[in-house]
Amino acid sequence: MILIPILALIIGGLIAFFASGAGAVVPREFVGVAALAGIDTVFGGMRAALEGRFRNDLFVTGFFLHIVLAVALVALGFAIGVGELYLAAVITFGSRLFLNLSLIRRHYIARLADAKERNRMEANS
Repeated sequence: MILIPILALIIGGLIAFFASGAGAVVPREFVGVAALAGIDTVFGGMRAALEGRFRNDLFVTGFFLHIVLAVALVALGFAIGVGELYLAAVITFGSRLFLNLSLIRRHYIARLADAKERNRMEANS
């Protein structure tokens, strides 16, 4: 299950890399915010998989909905003359990304500590 978010991260990274090339017709704010929204969703999917509550339908719909919402926020900002409105999406998705990453890190550290404790207990037996 955890392979699906990782695969989505790789595909999204490749799309963002090629879409933001020198001849791109899409402003970099759109690509950047869309990539950040996708990465946030991937880390959220990885976290859900580690917690045993990952669902493909929620991941896929969330992935595309987050990207569409982020791009729409950037477009709204440009349309009303507040080009910096994309920063709201950057701050939101950036903070969520750090939160999910810290929870993933804590999960693996707890798993490592449990394994060490089990090995210590087995050695003392």
